[in-house]
Amino acid sequence: MSVHLRAYANTDAPVINRLAVLAFSQYSDKYNDWPALAKVMERMSDMAATAEIIIAEHDNRIIGAVGYLPPFAAKQAHFKKEWPLVRMLVVDPQARGLGAGRALTEACVERARRDNAPEIALHTSEMMTVALPLYLRMGFVRVADAPPLFGVPYGIYVKPLNT
Repeated sequence: MSVHLRAYANTDAPVINRLAVLAFSQYSDKYNDWPALAKVMERMSDMAATAEIIIAEHDNRIIGAVGYLPPFAAKQAHFKKEWPLVRMLVVDPQARGLGAGRALTEACVERARRDNAPEIALHTSEMMTVALPLYLRMGFVRVADAPPLFGVPYGIYVKPLNT
């Protein structure tokens, strides 16, 4: 595989924060307050306080990142407390097709199994025409609506782990 995964280091913060904004910028016209969402995205590294951040590299360059939030960690009320979560998966648009999104998602699934969770959850939007089909192919199933994010409808998806 041309994608290498590794643990987040504090020195990765500026890169993943810029990458998060870049990855979501293609949807900037869909959100009702893109500048406010961009400010949230540019603090992706703040997740390191509560989540494991996993970094994807290709040719020694960071091309993606995701947060894994373990079971029973503090989370938004629309998620069950016992669910581990895939959070804020981002991939550099120029690096799509290398398998980083799948590898990062699989890394979260592996951690959920490590944590003996019976299932793992995430939330995404139908406008995410690359991510959503990937999640569906990986066995995630829509179970509920999530509150809209800056005017964009989101759904909650869960994957049984059969641990």
